[in-house]
Amino acid sequence: MTQLNRGLGLTAGIAINVANVIGTGVFLKTRVMTCNVDDPVIVMAVWFAAGLLSLLGAFCYAELSSMMPAAGGDYVFLRRAYGRLTSFLYGWTVFAIMKTGSQAALAVGFAIFLNTALGGALDAVWFTLPLGDGVGVKGLTIFALGALWLVTLFNCASVTATGGAATLLTVLKVLTVIGVGFGAFVFGAGDFANFSSSAVGGSCEGVETSAMGGIAGIGAAMLGALWAYDGWNNVAPLCGEVKDPQRNLPRMFIWGTLLVIVLYVGVNAAYFYVLPAVAVASISPTSSVATEVLASFAGPFAVTFMAAALMLSSLGSLHSSVLANSRVPYAMAADGMFFKPLAKISARTRVPVNAVLAQAGWASVLAISGTYDTLTDSVVFASCLFYALSAAAVIILRQREPDLPRPFRTWGYPFTPIAFVVVSAALLASALYATPKQALLGVGVIALGVPFYFYWSRKLGAAIAPGTSGQGA
Repeated sequence: MTQLNRGLGLTAGIAINVANVIGTGVFLKTRVMTCNVDDPVIVMAVWFAAGLLSLLGAFCYAELSSMMPAAGGDYVFLRRAYGRLTSFLYGWTVFAIMKTGSQAALAVGFAIFLNTALGGALDAVWFTLPLGDGVGVKGLTIFALGALWLVTLFNCASVTATGGAATLLTVLKVLTVIGVGFGAFVFGAGDFANFSSSAVGGSCEGVETSAMGGIAGIGAAMLGALWAYDGWNNVAPLCGEVKDPQRNLPRMFIWGTLLVIVLYVGVNAAYFYVLPAVAVASISPTSSVATEVLASFAGPFAVTFMAAALMLSSLGSLHSSVLANSRVPYAMAADGMFFKPLAKISARTRVPVNAVLAQAGWASVLAISGTYDTLTDSVVFASCLFYALSAAAVIILRQREPDLPRPFRTWGYPFTPIAFVVVSAALLASALYATPKQALLGVGVIALGVPFYFYWSRKLGAAIAPGTSGQGA
């Protein structure tokens, strides 16, 4: 039987995590967060707090991955701690919308930013499909699907090659963030007095008043920052392909997260050095804080540069997401809990090619339908829930299987996983209160997986022993 190839080194693993985290959030979210809390210092504190929470999660995942270095990541952790139903619902949610919807959004985002750089050339209908009265297909859709499938086909190559590409794209992303921050401090006409300014009076277009000020505002800002940090655990599904996993996996999680925290806090300090809070809060939703900061000293070039930067950032995130998250349906299929062909590994590249292609096929449907925006908003709730369950698994497995080898032990245990779970629970409660429709929709997406679970369980015919997924870890 062909096995996965442990060809992913430390640098490539860190790059995959960082590439998936640094998308568009760090360039776009600060405007809304400033409206949420009014105060630049609080905005900075929220960015740091969200990073710290992600770091606590990284410590937990470092322990789980080093003791269970098998393909699937959370799917494997949740199965061992809670059983097949919980792990299946996680895998179902990942494939149904959590990651495929994100990939659809990233692909469309890439096309939108390319369209900006080309002056709107992709807005036109390029051809019409002979369906009903005719369905027009815009250039935006064609380039979105083209980006998705180009990345997908590249990810059918060996994990060593795709890991190398992730490293290159991540270096370019990191240099972009550093460039924006460095340029702002060196060339921008800034003032440190901006950090004591207020956003009161800013237009805050599109920001709901219920999410402005007080505890609700801080909670909304925290959710926005966590969205920008999402992906800190993205190397987890690739555990079965990491070289020397007991040593390298903890380093990938921890160093990757620390690097992103430094970049995010640093570039946001640059934003507020150049622009007062009220100016940040008044930026149009069609622009970004980074664009306005660059425009203050680089002129019209800033729009083109940021369009290219956001295009590159979207492409890098898309690449790492396609690479990592295709291993979840593969792990499910290897357990007999999903379509059997998805468990097949290419004898030449030792990559689960069918799982990669199936993931892209469904992401394409979501991209064409345009429904992923509503759905991905709802699965922020689901993501937070599953991350909390994985962190709690550290405590459960310490109690249930104390003698299980743990090459890395979570720093600050038991306070680290407890703190992560408690804060996550508070955020879940906040989401239920502030945006009940999106939160309940997220619950609905998870619940839709229950009948499929019983179908696959019946088809399997027998329970699978915990920890055995046939992945050759």
